Amino acid sequence: MTTSKSTQRTAPKRIVIKLGGSMLEGLNENFFTNFKKLQAVGNEIVIVHGGGPAINKALATSGIESTSINGLRVTSAEAIGIVQSTLIGQVNPALVHQLNKSGIQAIGLSGYDNQLLQCTILDEATYGFVGEIQQVNTSLIETLLKNGITPVISSISCTAEGVPLNINADTVASEVALAIKAESLQLVTDIPGIKIGGEVQQTVTSEKITDWITSGDIYGGMIPKVTAALDCLTAGIPSVQIVDDQLSGTTILQQEVYA
Repeated sequence: MTTSKSTQRTAPKRIVIKLGGSMLEGLNENFFTNFKKLQAVGNEIVIVHGGGPAINKALATSGIESTSINGLRVTSAEAIGIVQSTLIGQVNPALVHQLNKSGIQAIGLSGYDNQLLQCTILDEATYGFVGEIQQVNTSLIETLLKNGITPVISSISCTAEGVPLNINADTVASEVALAIKAESLQLVTDIPGIKIGGEVQQTVTSEKITDWITSGDIYGGMIPKVTAALDCLTAGIPSVQIVDDQLSGTTILQQEVYA
């Protein structure tokens, strides 16, 4: 029996969706609807999340100050336990529940599970207990995706000796995307992409972004978002999207694609 080209199955495309902590409480039905549409056309999706607002609240309740250096949360010995329990015990299960309730099969993971994120301490003197990913063990992710289950990964892991480490969620998303050979990384934010002159740009290049930062057209809170996107492109991810909760916005490419 021969199979025509029109009925041959193509390899599924992989997408990593990174949800910032500020988005986790504001996800609406549009997000879940569009998520299921992506799955319906054959995409395999992994979610990575942070939990900044929830962590800030938990630290404040415990009277622990929180600061950031170069976009990384300085995580003291007093803070790391709270960060760990907040991400694994509160933020992750709440997100998994929302996904399951919306009809999306999902399971919560952290860097601990099956040694998913193998880390060392980045720079204890500067950042405290913040991790640097050395390797992503993709075997568990592969098994889940093969069975139609969405992995939901919180940005926490540990050293080989079991010392807990906080990890920047953008970094986790980028490293996971590279490890599973994802076609794209989507950074979900509270704005619908990059706006220039009041208009959302559908497709832009890294070169244009650099020019817009220099000219001041990209400013404020958008700068760290596009910087993270450029870092991902440099690392080898084909495209990065900055999108809103409807999963639509701006696609960033390393260079122009010509027909």
